[in-house]
Amino acid sequence: WCQLFSEPGAGSDLAALATRAVRDGDDWVIDGQKVWTSSAHVARWAILIARTDPDLPKHRGISYFICDMADPGVDVRPLRQITGEAEFNEVFLSGVRIPDSHRLGPVGDGWKVAQTTLMNERVSIGGSRIPREGGMIGPVSQTWRNRPDLRTHDTHQRLLTLWVEAEVARLTGERLRQQLVAGQPGPEGSGMKLAFARLNQQISGLEVELLGDEGLLYGDWTMVRPELVDFTGRDAGYRYLRSKGNSIEGGTSEVLLNIVAERVLGLPAEPRNDKDVAWKDLSR
Repeated sequence: WCQLFSEPGAGSDLAALATRAVRDGDDWVIDGQKVWTSSAHVARWAILIARTDPDLPKHRGISYFICDMADPGVDVRPLRQITGEAEFNEVFLSGVRIPDSHRLGPVGDGWKVAQTTLMNERVSIGGSRIPREGGMIGPVSQTWRNRPDLRTHDTHQRLLTLWVEAEVARLTGERLRQQLVAGQPGPEGSGMKLAFARLNQQISGLEVELLGDEGLLYGDWTMVRPELVDFTGRDAGYRYLRSKGNSIEGGTSEVLLNIVAERVLGLPAEPRNDKDVAWKDLSR
């Protein structure tokens, strides 16, 4: 499976998406472009949101579908990342036909379904099941143990702080996954994903600093299209580069901060002057 949500003009403001779904008998005909789609090159099916009514405000004219990635109108093209890999893709949809039986939820109510998907996604990214000292903190802790020549008092204190924060994040992820199992996803997953991105970038930065010149080595820039997303990867150089995307994928940290502020802390929402404007009348 892959997720056909983001578009070139609808990333942080996902509800501004322009991919169209037009009813044709018992089918919907899809035309548009999606981007930053992980594993689209190996996916058999996709979840897709598209605009079914441009006369409604942007959040209310969206529907949610299951898309067959083997349809001849689906064109998947790789997007090469800073690591040299292409785990992301752009996907072009040209006359893709989806039966109405593959629609999830009522017509025009896709935003609500998509929000549930995104809340699950943020927990799966930031709070995935890992053992103690799993994830990014494991390799740098092992380097510390194996290389006494690299140790300083300062790096020791920083590593201890990050180790504790990583363990707190791991246990928080356990609790959030229990909420998902109970069918209660919530905005707290945005805070989990924020912590995950910050921790990964700080831990990988410490690992590169600890290793010095060794940490700057990067073994292979060969263009590959991995079947799975891997945040820990091969070596310190890879982890440092790959972690830069953690604060972008699955919702940028800036957007997630707004979600936490408004939906967790109850702070006033930012003014939005396009909330009741028909999508077709919005400036693009």
